[in-house]
Amino acid sequence: MKILHFADLHIGVENYGCFDSATGLSSRLADFLTAFDRLVEYAIDKKVDLVVFSGDAYKSRDPSQTQQREFARRVSTLASSGIQVFLLVGNHDQPNAAGRATTTEIFDTLDIANVHVSGKAEVRLINTRNGPIQIASLPWLRRSSVLSVSNQKEEKNLSIEELNQRVESYLAGIIENLAGQLDKNIPSILSAHLSVNTAKVGSERNISIGYEPTVMLSNIANPAFDYVALGHIHKQQVLSSAPPVIYPGSLERLDFGEEKDDKGFYLVEIDPLSHKTDFEFIKLEGRRFLTIELNLNADSLDPTLEVINILQARQQDIKDAIVRLKLELPAEIGGQLRDSDIREALREAHNFTISKNVIRLTRQRADGFKVEGLDPIQALEHYLEIKQTSAQEKKTLLEYGRRLYSTLDNKQTKI
Repeated sequence: MKILHFADLHIGVENYGCFDSATGLSSRLADFLTAFDRLVEYAIDKKVDLVVFSGDAYKSRDPSQTQQREFARRVSTLASSGIQVFLLVGNHDQPNAAGRATTTEIFDTLDIANVHVSGKAEVRLINTRNGPIQIASLPWLRRSSVLSVSNQKEEKNLSIEELNQRVESYLAGIIENLAGQLDKNIPSILSAHLSVNTAKVGSERNISIGYEPTVMLSNIANPAFDYVALGHIHKQQVLSSAPPVIYPGSLERLDFGEEKDDKGFYLVEIDPLSHKTDFEFIKLEGRRFLTIELNLNADSLDPTLEVINILQARQQDIKDAIVRLKLELPAEIGGQLRDSDIREALREAHNFTISKNVIRLTRQRADGFKVEGLDPIQALEHYLEIKQTSAQEKKTLLEYGRRLYSTLDNKQTKI
């Protein structure tokens, strides 16, 4: 039995995008949908039996009609190909108010064939073209809904840490209860949208909504499950191999925090008789993020040309990438940088930003006196000393300097 596992699609992320005047949409929407298209094509080509999506279809709890249409179109393509599709509700799929619908609930309401949506802890038996499979689901649970089942009067006296421990204990109990409902003769999967204590976090911290429900790896790696399909953490990682406990990560890079992360999904194969599980990460070539850091020296004859030469040497990397150019330079050459020329050298990038960290050195005289503490005439005198100006020239230049400074000072006083 072949299963495709992915999560954290986050349609609606538009940072670092370009506006398409023809469609009125961000180019980043196309990036995320292209990644989804490749997943759909792969699933159909490999004749997978089941696609498990472990939560967070959109960035927003209130996605636009266009975003919803594009997500539904691809889910429909999978379902109409005879593939069973399981959609778990993640934190970004949850409405602000408990009485409102989740972003994926419409599929259940319309009773779409081959599409299954779970917004509560439950076990579902799904019949695929290669036999039945059990899916235990643990969607994102609000802390308020978890704590409401216990003694609220007692909770008022608990610290935040103690409350979180109570939530973790509650989640562990749910997992154990789900495991107890399984038929040992049928392959089983746990799909959960939460944090595991041993996971390495990614950029989800920057777009998180609410608190982080966390469970211990020992609680979720229950041998009753043949595979644990996780969502919420954007960094692809295998937390356990027996049973496999896996985060596929987000399908497309969201920001520079994911610059070096591989993106994609997992192909899982479970033997219905032996329950032996094999898994493979299928990498997608999404939009690249690229950081270029350059340190410029004060003795550079043409700092702009120096930057451009480096950028031209990396044009293959820059083309179609989202580029972040970080320049560090001394203040004395800051005025020599021609920004328009540097921007032109980055024109092949999909999107770029340029930041400058200007270093202002604190210069000191030989006697330890800081130059920044000198008035203009003292600074001129210090400069003439450094240049080893003759005594007569120094006297003349200082005299002209005092006259000029006096004239300017008088004008400022009158104003």
